[in-house]
Amino acid sequence: MKAIVTISRPQVLLTGLFLIACTSQQPVTEDFTGAISAANDRFMETFASGDGAALAELYTEDGRLLPPGNEPVSGQEAIGEFWQAVIDGGVAQVRLMIDEVNGAGDWVYELSRYAMYDATGATVGEGKYIVIWRRTAEGWRLHRDIWN
Repeated sequence: MKAIVTISRPQVLLTGLFLIACTSQQPVTEDFTGAISAANDRFMETFASGDGAALAELYTEDGRLLPPGNEPVSGQEAIGEFWQAVIDGGVAQVRLMIDEVNGAGDWVYELSRYAMYDATGATVGEGKYIVIWRRTAEGWRLHRDIWN
């Protein structure tokens, strides 16, 4: 008589993840903080210039913004229009403060905080964000950008 073994979906998933972890090579550890800090400096400088289209060039071609209370914004052109509307709405400067950066290969995530200021220097917004960065031939580009 054959015994019937029942395996639950979570058991299959955990087993698969375990097998992948055991067979994949560990990536070389790289400190990405300096590179992402430099990329954030470019973002802050570009934002202060008031050029939404130039900000969009800091994103991958298929980049996406996930702003709170709005639909996702996809692609460089739409991202440029979004940021230009923010700038035109009175935000003159943004400050990005890194809390955590980690990743491997061509992908990095950043967990950080931001503050936004008007032309007088008054704070008009602050919060936290996560960015998924992608290394491209042109350097590190924002690929997914979500904040609250």
